[in-house]
Amino acid sequence: MPELPTTSRGAATSRRILDAAAEEFAQYGIAGARIDRITAAARTNKAQLYGYFGSKDGLFDAVIADLSSRLMTAVPLNADDLPGWAVGMYDENLRHPELVRLMTWLRLERRPTGRLTDSPADGPKIAAITAAQAAGRVRDGDPADLMGLIIAMACAWSPVSAFYAATADEPAADHDRRRALLHDCVARAVTP
Repeated sequence: MPELPTTSRGAATSRRILDAAAEEFAQYGIAGARIDRITAAARTNKAQLYGYFGSKDGLFDAVIADLSSRLMTAVPLNADDLPGWAVGMYDENLRHPELVRLMTWLRLERRPTGRLTDSPADGPKIAAITAAQAAGRVRDGDPADLMGLIIAMACAWSPVSAFYAATADEPAADHDRRRALLHDCVARAVTP
């Protein structure tokens, strides 16, 4: 990812670009996104955008890194409460459905197979699951596979669902029902 500006004015501009690009890429994907719409929404120009991010692909990479980092900070993994982690991701998907949409575009347009991202943040999560397994608190199995299963379960009602995409404006009782089911299913899946 390119080094972003450190001055308050430059940082504010790059933040506006990242936010506008996140909306644009979430709606249209990499191929369908338009730099003109991003610069207009960010109240900037192409020269600044390309100066900060290098290219449209560089901007997409920066958006993915930014939102992934925000999600990982918003929902830290606790290997002793993996069901709670899943519920936290469900809630974060309701608050920020654009992240799931962006990851879907990443899968469709760039990485059709294998790991979706090579996030350094995954290392500590996998290590925490491994430690919980060694202590007998989490079932045996490949820790990365367990993490992937939990993430998939947490995204069961997200914008990538083939069954039903939930929104934040649905009745609280619907969300409570899904959270309880998700919590119970993850608990059963990871219990030794």
